[in-house]
Amino acid sequence: MTDRLERVGAGRHGARSPALLALLLLASAVWTQAAPAAVQQSQTLATLHAAHEAYARPARTSTRIELVRSRRPLTGERTVLPVIGATTRWLHVRLPGRPNGSSGWIRRAATVESTTRWRLVVELGRRRVVVYRMGRAVLTARAVVGKPSTPTPRGEYFVEEDVRLRSTDVGAPFALALSARSNVLQEFDGGPGQVALHGLANVGGRLGTAASHGCIRLDSATMRWLVVHIGPGVPVTISK
Repeated sequence: MTDRLERVGAGRHGARSPALLALLLLASAVWTQAAPAAVQQSQTLATLHAAHEAYARPARTSTRIELVRSRRPLTGERTVLPVIGATTRWLHVRLPGRPNGSSGWIRRAATVESTTRWRLVVELGRRRVVVYRMGRAVLTARAVVGKPSTPTPRGEYFVEEDVRLRSTDVGAPFALALSARSNVLQEFDGGPGQVALHGLANVGGRLGTAASHGCIRLDSATMRWLVVHIGPGVPVTISK
């Protein structure tokens, strides 16, 4: 589908920009004090201030994987990647897009490192999303996940960008576009089969069911909360 998208940051709103968005998602919120699962308390992130070539090993003579742009295609936000390893001059980072769960080495130059204490876990079997801060569950939300024919792909991903949608757009009011791509749909409604967490507006679905094309749908209140707290680079685990 063709949407006009507006950049959204953690607690801030940016300028509207046109783009194509192909998403797949669903949920309803329940606040919780418990932390039922042991999760990593923090995650190092790398913000790119220039385009970076990603390599299979920390050497320019190794196999080139892809060129990672410094800004995301939908909103123009800076590219932020989770760091999963490092040397003095290189960072081992998770990469967006296909194949799912890919990683590579980029030069440390022209990056700014930071830390996030947030993490999202999508539990497909329980059809819910759990939000963690410093390893402690702070929000649990029922969700609509992918149906059997177009399942939500399991694995380790991250938020690529926060997107504000118009009230008439599918999935309004907001979307968190993920680094994950559908394993079934190579293309969806003009987009790359990108998986996202988004709202129920203009698409519907009953929370707690498996009925989407692969995206995770959540109620509007949950999505509004998420875009205030969750920014690019935040890790997302999609489990069975």
